[in-house]
Amino acid sequence: SQAGHIMQGVGAVNMSMGGAATAQPLDISGALQWNPAAISTFNSNTLKFDIGMFFSSPELYSTVPEFDQNTGQPTGNYFSGNTKDDRGVSPMPALAFVWGNEDSKHTFGVSAFGISGFGVTFPESSTNPINAPQQNGGFGRIESDYILLQIGFTWAYELSDQFSIGVQPTFDYSTLELMPNPTANPTQAGYPSTDKATATGFGAQFGLFYDSGSGFKAGASYKTVQSFSDFDFENTYLDNSTGTNSFNMDYPAILSFGLGYSSGDIDIAVDYRNVNYENTDGFSETGWTQTASVKGFGWKNMSIVSAGIQYKGIDKLPLRVGYTYSSNPIDSEVTFFNIPATAIIKNAFQVGFSYVANENLSLDAVYHYGSSGGKTTGQIFNPQYIQDYPPYGAIPGSEVSYDMTTSMVMVGFSYTFTKKEKQAN
Repeated sequence: SQAGHIMQGVGAVNMSMGGAATAQPLDISGALQWNPAAISTFNSNTLKFDIGMFFSSPELYSTVPEFDQNTGQPTGNYFSGNTKDDRGVSPMPALAFVWGNEDSKHTFGVSAFGISGFGVTFPESSTNPINAPQQNGGFGRIESDYILLQIGFTWAYELSDQFSIGVQPTFDYSTLELMPNPTANPTQAGYPSTDKATATGFGAQFGLFYDSGSGFKAGASYKTVQSFSDFDFENTYLDNSTGTNSFNMDYPAILSFGLGYSSGDIDIAVDYRNVNYENTDGFSETGWTQTASVKGFGWKNMSIVSAGIQYKGIDKLPLRVGYTYSSNPIDSEVTFFNIPATAIIKNAFQVGFSYVANENLSLDAVYHYGSSGGKTTGQIFNPQYIQDYPPYGAIPGSEVSYDMTTSMVMVGFSYTFTKKEKQAN
């Protein structure tokens, strides 16, 4: 993902604007994702589909001190290494439809978006201590795979020509696979691997949208916590023993504010979002349980700023440039607990365009590049060290860090069917 474990945009048009759409709904996917009230601006029945190919390149680094086997004291030497991810490409689909009845101020929408995810594949390594085999004190192969599909049903109502409200019940489906599984209790064989567990959730989003009619626009939305059932893991240890455990991970509440301005051939959009990780199950707690399993990720709340500009001065070829800034929700003291979810992008840059084939069909494309803007760094923890180095048992002189870049190519189309007649005041 991009902003924490959240995609900063949905579809080629919205991504190319840096994800900004709360007050500048250039396409139905961006409006449905960030402000349900904003779909009232679309006076047509419109279908939108996008598919992206997402590439990430995280790299994992670690250093541990060497200890004398006889005395147990540090020798003054260190063992360091790094491992590159070999995950490959991930597909990202998005499907949306918006329609309105004739002579009505009501507008309706339905969407199915992949809005969140993370995943790494760090192979077992003999040169990187964090990836050393479990029997040698490392974690071995580290692999994670999380996806969240959200389905929304949206209703917007025009209170006036300038002001609209919107409501969107949301239903969610997610999968999570971990290797090893730190949420399970370790045995003498170490931590287990899991099957791919599933969970379902639900929530809602509420929005307000204002269009002055003279170019200036404003919007606000609130997406509630998406409350999920537990992931129920079927675990297999290295000695082929088995076990089960459950882990709950909700999706955080998001508060969004946006401003937009349109004049002639220019559309400008700026959004600010606050993501409330600190009150979300799975992210609010961290550290070890009494049985040495991991409680959660321990993320801070994060801020996201999205901005984009569209230029329509070229016939049938709107051009867009977008930028997204995301704060890092991972403190140095919890870096170790977040090795399976390293997808933290500080700066993301997007360029995109559309080709308006005719009054019904538009083809869209975007290229994205993101960077973590440096390493996230902390110490390596071991629950056996908690008595000497509370609260998490940091190994003296150790270090773990990760950074990454991301890139994506996404294409899509938008097809307009019939016009919606607005009711006269």
